[in-house]
Amino acid sequence: MTTTETPAVDNGVNVDALLGARDHMTEMPELAQFTWRADCEWVNGTHSRTTVEKFSGAGGEQSHRQPYSADTDHPELFASADNGPTPPEMLLIGLAGCLTAGVASVATHRGVQLRSVKATVEANMDLAGILGIDSDVRNGFSAISVRYDIDADATRAELEGIVAQSQKRSAAFDVIANPTSIVVEVN
Repeated sequence: MTTTETPAVDNGVNVDALLGARDHMTEMPELAQFTWRADCEWVNGTHSRTTVEKFSGAGGEQSHRQPYSADTDHPELFASADNGPTPPEMLLIGLAGCLTAGVASVATHRGVQLRSVKATVEANMDLAGILGIDSDVRNGFSAISVRYDIDADATRAELEGIVAQSQKRSAAFDVIANPTSIVVEVN
């Protein structure tokens, strides 16, 4: 009898640690409860700066290695200073990053060596809603498409399976694709 070992791949993902965390959270489900936080400050005009640093999860308060900030604004086309991507573009950034991280993780877990992964994310939006021109037009995206160009040691069917699994487990995909309760209030 011959045994075949799965070739080692290095996509920069520590799958053993991820699976270990999953096992630990399966045994103690309360550790899987997380709260993510973002603090936003208005700078000027339509320009704002949002910082993330602290979050809770895995049984306590946590922090990133350092605070991370992102500026959002609107383009000059809308008489703004264009100091950063628009907030809807930040959603696309989050979606692309989450799905692509999933591709790397799933590929590593399945023993697939990646050489390059590129995602193109596009979203259609009719500004007639946001601008109050037509109350029947929604304010958000009407459609989003994600196209991957992946160079890897895998068949097309294997790559499609990797992308499908990434989509299935993507938090950003879920948040955008499904209704989420949002409470907005003034202190």
